[in-house]
Amino acid sequence: MKELNIMVVGVGGQGTLLTSRIIGKTALKAGFDVKLSEVHGMAQRGGSVVTFVRFGEKVNEPVVEEGSADIIISFERLEALRYSHFLKKDGIMIVNDCRIDPMTVVVGASSYPENIIEELKKEHTVYSIDGGAIAKELGNSKVLNSVVLGLSAKHIGFTKEEWLEIVKTTVPAKTIEINEKAFMRGYEC
Repeated sequence: MKELNIMVVGVGGQGTLLTSRIIGKTALKAGFDVKLSEVHGMAQRGGSVVTFVRFGEKVNEPVVEEGSADIIISFERLEALRYSHFLKKDGIMIVNDCRIDPMTVVVGASSYPENIIEELKKEHTVYSIDGGAIAKELGNSKVLNSVVLGLSAKHIGFTKEEWLEIVKTTVPAKTIEINEKAFMRGYEC
């Protein structure tokens, strides 16, 4: 397998860091060299969160350069747009169809762009999912990251069983069953 460069982006509280750790642990368990890097400025206040996960035979640095991401996993539409320049020409984006207004929109200093997913599809291969709706349907809105991870897993590789094993050993014990269900719903999309 060649080196794989993945970016996971979202807003604080959406599970971006946990998702990156699950991806990294899955690749590590499969025998790959793995590097992770996290950038989470104002994450606790709903700010942008970016993580990089790189794995392959030998990975020298954790940061994904602009134009070199194979996959961008985004938990919010505007975050997908904000980081789309990191995607390589033949890369893919998995986008949770969710809108969370940044502070500049909340205070009226800017407006939230319309038709983000449609615009991204003009230049990129984009798979969108309403992870929030699926998570609510399952009874726990906090597992939207597991729904989105499930869809993403099909594009990253590894078996469903390998993913579920890492989900089971990474999420809090009391949430294992709901996270497994959420992952499977995304995986089946």
